[in-house]
Amino acid sequence: MGRLPNSPLPVVVLISGSGSNLQALIDRATEINITIRAVISNKADAYGLARAQEAGIATAVVDHRQFPDRAAFDQALAAEVDRHQPELVVLAGFMRILTEDFVIHYLGRMLNIHPSLLPDFQGLNTHQRVLDTGADQHGASVHFVTPELDGGPVVIRGEVPVLADDDADTLASRVQEQEHIIYPQAVAWFASGRLRLNNGIATLDGQQIPQAKARHT
Repeated sequence: MGRLPNSPLPVVVLISGSGSNLQALIDRATEINITIRAVISNKADAYGLARAQEAGIATAVVDHRQFPDRAAFDQALAAEVDRHQPELVVLAGFMRILTEDFVIHYLGRMLNIHPSLLPDFQGLNTHQRVLDTGADQHGASVHFVTPELDGGPVVIRGEVPVLADDDADTLASRVQEQEHIIYPQAVAWFASGRLRLNNGIATLDGQQIPQAKARHT
């Protein structure tokens, strides 16, 4: 796309809330060789927008409530994203289900982080579901975004043990610590050209990344 060798990878980050994973990327942007061109939220009161503004990053709000349907929102969102010409779109707590057209438009250049050890516990309320199931391990996963919700190939996972006295909040806090480690790592791999999605297969240094099998739903 015309980027000079070794120049920072242009990234757009999509958020809906506090933006703690966004902050992890901001803090390590120089180290992992990215430049965050914009942070876009579907909620005007998302604290992540303040984080971006503090770092001197452009921000925008595309409020999903202002559109008649999901497709119209996604079209407007894609137009705002494309205005910044990113080579990677990073979903960092973006709480909207994206249409297939949107996902296909960015296929192979959009990453998401999910608070579970995918393919286990897709969807919402993962921490409480882990506790209810009695699983002894939990964590987070970075994956390429594909039309299947939380179903794209996993790039990297960070694990934490489930402790006897855990509740959903304490478990979420420890998982988030892992998120702040593995998301910058995955983005760094993509920025350096090591991480790619080829024909639906995630590869690192040209080798297929092994995918775990589901143990829980």
